Amino acid sequence: MKIVARSILAALAVPLALLVSITVRVPLAYGQAAYVRWDLIELIGPAPGTIEAGGLASALANDNSAITLSGAGTFVAPAGGGGTSSAVTGGGNWETFDASGGSTGGGTYRVTGLVRWEEAPGTLAGTGGTDTIGSLTDTHAGLAVLRIEYSDGEPGVLVVSCRLPGAPASIFEGMTASKGFVDYWNRVAPVGFDGNRTLFHILR
Repeated sequence: MKIVARSILAALAVPLALLVSITVRVPLAYGQAAYVRWDLIELIGPAPGTIEAGGLASALANDNSAITLSGAGTFVAPAGGGGTSSAVTGGGNWETFDASGGSTGGGTYRVTGLVRWEEAPGTLAGTGGTDTIGSLTDTHAGLAVLRIEYSDGEPGVLVVSCRLPGAPASIFEGMTASKGFVDYWNRVAPVGFDGNRTLFHILR
């Protein structure tokens, strides 16, 4: 009986060790949270340019009224890449305009939560630019959806989208935002060095 029992235990030892190994390694490989900094940046020429914080980005509503934002902040994306998070910082300034370009309001906003973060292919590493915010090796393309609150009390959503070399053409560069019941869904695309640019730095 002892010999049979030992044989059974020996036979179970390898599969059990393999199961434990798989169970332990999967969270380490795929379950790490990501600490991310986002910025609306200013790109200063000549090419490849110098990246600086403090840029402006704009988006248009259905009637061509507009919102312009500055801003930066950080968030911690949950392990596995999905889900919401309240581990956020940051905000910036906002100003809205009517369709003819007249200012209709302004103030500050703050980020109150992360709705979704998706890292995408694409980085500025190896491009030769100058990054005054962080390291070019930490730059990544991606999409962040943030809950925000404006200084006049209205809630909103800020979508920051960054397209870098190596990213698919389906990704846009810039931002969109909502404010109350108005959705500024039509981002203003960057032209040359004129703003409307974003950047993520991922610090793992």
